[in-house]
Amino acid sequence: MGMFIVEGETRLKGRVTVSGAKNAVLAVLPATLLAEGETIIENAPGIRDVRVMGEILAALGAQVQENGSGFKINPAGVHSQAPPLELVKKLRASSLLLGPLLARYGRAEIAMPGGCNIGPRPLDQHIKGLRALGAEVIIEQGFIRARAKKLKGAPIYLDVTSVGATENIMMAACLAEGKTIIENAAKEPEIIDVANLLNAMGANVKGAGTDVIRIRGVKGLRGVRHTIIPDRIEAGTFMIAAAAARGEVIIRDVIPEHLEPVIAKLREAGVQVEVG
Repeated sequence: MGMFIVEGETRLKGRVTVSGAKNAVLAVLPATLLAEGETIIENAPGIRDVRVMGEILAALGAQVQENGSGFKINPAGVHSQAPPLELVKKLRASSLLLGPLLARYGRAEIAMPGGCNIGPRPLDQHIKGLRALGAEVIIEQGFIRARAKKLKGAPIYLDVTSVGATENIMMAACLAEGKTIIENAAKEPEIIDVANLLNAMGANVKGAGTDVIRIRGVKGLRGVRHTIIPDRIEAGTFMIAAAAARGEVIIRDVIPEHLEPVIAKLREAGVQVEVG
């Protein structure tokens, strides 16, 4: 196992630009499967998880072009709804393919995802939501297998607030027949970013950012150009590091509203934080 060695007593000073939000792009990329035509994703962070998600989409048959800080994705050639096991095992967020694959192609077969091991994050709320929309979902031999001739909107209450489940259900419901209401939905900025993409594609999603999201299904979605929001976790990390090292750092490409709790606590601790 590797390690970082940090030598202290160095005052941090300078300017840094925040990357696109990992937790947004890992849902946005699967959402491109819902569209007819090419979708351009900008400000994607150049990290392994994002590259793996791109590889998964390509393995399914989508046309995927990575261009440094973004992707061009066209799902016209998708021929498989079963992502390769060796890729799925690398990425916990591969579960976010369930909703788009079901909604667009009527089936999905995904191995229980791998990826980081930061605590247990079961998929029961994802499965509950997809079943409520009319999907047949079974788990056997380490795989999630889901089928649906046509998803139908339904009221869904999440027993546990889950970002991933909210995203999966929201994406699936966009092409479902009728109206879906997700209660106890996650409210994170990444949810809003995914909803903004879906609405730009032609979906009807209202209430993202609150605990009740309403989706009215549409017949089809179109490809668009979308810019990923800045990563609030990365920005907050830079802020705390600068404060701890008594530094003076300018952090670019942030959305201050996403950082209000961090800003408030730093100010309570006596740190000078300017927003502008």
